[in-house]
Amino acid sequence: MEWWTHLWLNEGFATWVSYLAADQFFPEWNVWTQFLEESTVGFKLDALAGSHPIEVDINHVDEIDEIFDAISYRKGASVIRMLQNYLGAEVFQNSLAAYIKRFAYSNAKTEDLWAALEEGSGEPVRTLMHSWTKQQGYPVINVKLKDGKFQLEQTQFLSSGSTGVGQWVVPITLCCCSYSRQAKFLFHGKQEDFDLSASGFTDCQKKDGFWIKLNVNQTSFYRVSYDEELAARLRYAIETNKLGAADRYGVLDDAYALCMAGKQKLVSLLHLISVYKDETEYTVLAHIITTSLHIAEMMVIAAPEELVHLKKFLIDFLEPFALKLGWDAKSDEGHLNALLRGTLLTALAELGHEATINEAVRRFNVFLEDRETPLLPPDVRKAAYVALMQTVSKSNKTGYESLLRIYRETDLSQEKVRVLGSLASSPDHDVVREVLNFILSPEVRNQDAIFLLRGVSSGAHEVAWQWLKENWDYILGAYSGTLLTYFVNITVSPLATDEHGDEAEEFFKSRTKANIARTVRQSIERVRINAQWVKNIKAEADLGNVLKKLAYKH
Repeated sequence: MEWWTHLWLNEGFATWVSYLAADQFFPEWNVWTQFLEESTVGFKLDALAGSHPIEVDINHVDEIDEIFDAISYRKGASVIRMLQNYLGAEVFQNSLAAYIKRFAYSNAKTEDLWAALEEGSGEPVRTLMHSWTKQQGYPVINVKLKDGKFQLEQTQFLSSGSTGVGQWVVPITLCCCSYSRQAKFLFHGKQEDFDLSASGFTDCQKKDGFWIKLNVNQTSFYRVSYDEELAARLRYAIETNKLGAADRYGVLDDAYALCMAGKQKLVSLLHLISVYKDETEYTVLAHIITTSLHIAEMMVIAAPEELVHLKKFLIDFLEPFALKLGWDAKSDEGHLNALLRGTLLTALAELGHEATINEAVRRFNVFLEDRETPLLPPDVRKAAYVALMQTVSKSNKTGYESLLRIYRETDLSQEKVRVLGSLASSPDHDVVREVLNFILSPEVRNQDAIFLLRGVSSGAHEVAWQWLKENWDYILGAYSGTLLTYFVNITVSPLATDEHGDEAEEFFKSRTKANIARTVRQSIERVRINAQWVKNIKAEADLGNVLKKLAYKH
């Protein structure tokens, strides 16, 4: 690369190529569906006002560490995939080969790549891609159906709910009632109508089971907001198994983001989650779990009196999947089922599911005395550790002490990380504070501290924030570079009140240096976004009734 501005050419491409290669060798892994997890991380960061373009100006050496982030890696990989899908795999591959040959053993910049792809494809690649790499953010495409036409409008999506000023050249793909009925075009303006009859989709619209999905297979980096009628038809398409895994993921992820931004009610998101009751794909279920746990975190502040109903709804939703998989691996199962088993059981433990916790403790007690027991293989060990910590309190630290014993006795780095990621999941705040202090001990390697921070229980984020403030001078001296940004991001971002946002601004006002300035701004912005979401949830008058109906519908 010619300069740090073009870092994404290294990192974004490397991320994309890793999935491309894995898909070639192991197509049964469905890695492009898993790739959506990468895109989601990019979406979240790029929906902040404090994000930055893929091609970001670097004016000081201390700024370099902060651009090794989800924009350079995840968004970079996502826009490469978007461009490959638009140009076609063969044209893209041939043009890329020519680019690599031309710049072998020399430096290149983003413009060189666009020139090679434009030359090989005959498409206006520069015009298309400048809007994606030279400005931050991405659009949400608002879709309405009126008089046989789809009315499309693009606006910049911001998690704060504000309206940005960005505008993109958007490669639109859509399918209508079937994946065999597709259309694609470039959307240049702010608004545009798509005529169904002119595109041969008139008969599709007349069908009882009519539905339409934009961004087919989630290959492009934009969100979609459907009007109420189209959203209801997509729920039908999910219930009747009409959508592929990538599109099921995309519908959920877009709805989740729109809900956070105040563009959709939480009750609508909960109704959407409920139609995934027959989901089979690991990546989709894992995202449902992540979304559900985040909702539960917000409910702790927004509507604690309704939390018991939300947890019952989520437990009832997740339990059938866990019962089907069980604790023990099947001889013929794939690696995705192994991943899903651990994810499901961990979530049920965090939600306080008694049967999961009891079984986890039983298996753990056997494991504690016999590390070779088949009762607790690595893929469910984290779930057992988290479940065990749900039983730990200031007056009963047996489980905590047992996990510390495992941590100290193992020589395996992976096992140490697994324990660290579980220790702070106790609902007891005094225990969490003690665990956080353990980070600063010589027993925890500097690079492993973030695993413990990420495991802080949903109700203890304020404890972690107070701990960070009290120990900031030590942390600033002991950690540097990317590790320091992780301390700020992981600890500050989950807070969810305006008071905490004000506290963070005041605290970092005299403590921010160039190497963490962007992270501090982004983290405080996330606090403000969470706080607004909490207010929106509080304002939903029908939330309590809807939760009761969902929780006790049987």
